[in-house]
Amino acid sequence: MTDPQDWNARLIAEFRANQGMVGGQFEGAPLLLLTTTGRRSGARRTSPMMYLADGGRWLVFASKAGADTHPAWFLNLEAEPRVSIEVGTETVEAVATPLQGAERERFFAEQARRYPGFAEYQQKTDRVIPVVALTPAG
Repeated sequence: MTDPQDWNARLIAEFRANQGMVGGQFEGAPLLLLTTTGRRSGARRTSPMMYLADGGRWLVFASKAGADTHPAWFLNLEAEPRVSIEVGTETVEAVATPLQGAERERFFAEQARRYPGFAEYQQKTDRVIPVVALTPAG
């Protein structure tokens, strides 16, 4: 099995080298790079992920492929919601806010409709997969 950190590093490098475009399983999918601050280490960590555009904000999904624990990036932004995102060639400072209730349900359902893998991830776990709005700071 491929080391996830190596896989992420290659995907991040490809994204940055090609103005936000990548091939492989993410070819044509809306992809951004999310940089959070480690809740324990304080180190900046970047994670590639699919998003759903919603007006002036980007929505990301803490699916972790249906694992029973939240991804580290989600735990990091709970501790420090100020994040940086890269979309295409643009870098934006943003504030992360987990969505709740009907708003979360509506956007998760839309992402699962567009990309059925997200519905499969939710079926694999008992946890509710968080939906996070990334809104430009300022």
